[in-house]
Parts: sequence; C-alpha cells; structure tokens
Amino acid sequence: VRYVCGGGRVTSRIGLDSNRFVTSTRAMATDDDGATTTTTTTSKIYTKTGDGGSSCLYNMERRDKDDAAFEALGDVDECNVAVGIAREFCLDEANGLEAEVCRRWATRAREGVRWDRERREETDCGRRALFRDAQLAEIQSRLLDVGSAVATPLYGSSESKCARASFSETHVETLERWIDALDARLPKLTSFLLVSGGKASVFLHQARVVCRRAERRCVPLVRAGAVPDVVRVYLNRLSDYMFTAARFAAMRAGREEESYKKA
Repeated sequence: VRYVCGGGRVTSRIGLDSNRFVTSTRAMATDDDGATTTTTTTSKIYTKTGDGGSSCLYNMERRDKDDAAFEALGDVDECNVAVGIAREFCLDEANGLEAEVCRRWATRAREGVRWDRERREETDCGRRALFRDAQLAEIQSRLLDVGSAVATPLYGSSESKCARASFSETHVETLERWIDALDARLPKLTSFLLVSGGKASVFLHQARVVCRRAERRCVPLVRAGAVPDVVRVYLNRLSDYMFTAARFAAMRAGREEESYKKA
C-alpha cells in the first residue's frame, strides 16, 4: 500500500496485480467554524479501458491484449499463481521449503526439542537448509519483478522506467545456491521420474511446467531486444529449482520417487 499526501488529500494505492491499482482518495476540508469534514472516494476495481481488447504496458504504450508481451505477462502471472498454490501445500506438509513452518520450529530446535515424528521431521537434518528464508515467497516477489521487466520494453521506454524495472543477475545466482543446497541432500537421479510424491511435490512440478511456458513466451521478446536476457535465464533456472524442490518435497513427505518404465 502506498500513501501520497498533498493538497489536503491522502491517496492510498493498493496493488492488485502487475498493472492495476485501486485508488482511494480522502479529501479533508475545514469550514468557517473550524469543523473538519472528510470525504472519501474509492475507484472501482474495473476501469473499462480494456474493453476494446487493448491494454497498457508500464511505459503506457497501448497494445492489443494478444500481443506477445501480454502473452508472456499472462504466463508469468500464471506461474506465480502455481508457485503460490505449491507454497500452501508445502506449509501443510511442513517440508521445510516454506519458512513460516520452519520459523515456528526454529526456536524449539535450538532449545533441543525434537520435531514431530509424525511429520518425519528432525532437528539434526541440516538446520541451515531447513531454517532458511521463505524461498517460495521470495520467488513469487521475483516473478512480479519479471513481469515488470516484460512490461517495460527496452526500446520505447524511458531511462527511468527501465531502471525501475531492471532485473539483477544476482537473482539467478540465488536460485543456483538454493538448487545446490537442496540437490546435495537428494539421492542421485538415475532415470526419468513420474510426477508424484505428494501434493506439494506435484504442484511444484506444475509450477515447473508453467515456468517453462513462461520462458518460451519470453524468448522472442529477448530476441527482439525488448526484454533483457537475464529474465529468460532466471525463468530457465527457476524451472530447475522447481524440479529440485519437487524431489525434495517428495523426500520430506517420505514418498519414494516413481521412475519412468519403458513399455
């Protein structure tokens, strides 16, 4: 929520998605007797500006909704939703991929209290790996940043908007560190795997394939010079993370990986 004050008005902008806001404006006035009156006006969720089949990018360039940029934005948004669903199942399974559960147990672990055996959790199985920051929540935020970069073509956008929507290579490096940390605790991969391993695992796989689609949508935009290549690289690495995280979730759930068997 962002608040803007000035001229007797307090305006709050509440972000709903990558390019839409609800704006609430509160006007304050003082009459001759010194009494203050407040009038609040809130805009509706719908603007009707897209009814004609077009919408605006971050640089305010208007394009048809089936433009390649909006196709990519849609898939990045869908990927974010898939990650959010997987995150909820990770919370339910307390598999260590989501910090809200890990943080709740961190203090008890430091005090020597063992984890719930019914959840097959242990305090001595790599505290640094278990009690890390909320990786999936971090990824959801970074996917919003990916959307900002896609919505700000490098050509036709001001220098300030490009700087605002820039995407750092350090995000790719962060994913690589997480992948390495998870992979170090997994059994060696010897064959193709069937999507299985519990709800958290299968929904992480779902996020993986949506991420792959988002990457494919971004490839032509990168080729055209509209989107920085680091965005494509991030999505490519993110699908690797989701695959590794899905295997980790299955392991934490006590499920054996099901291998592909040739007919």
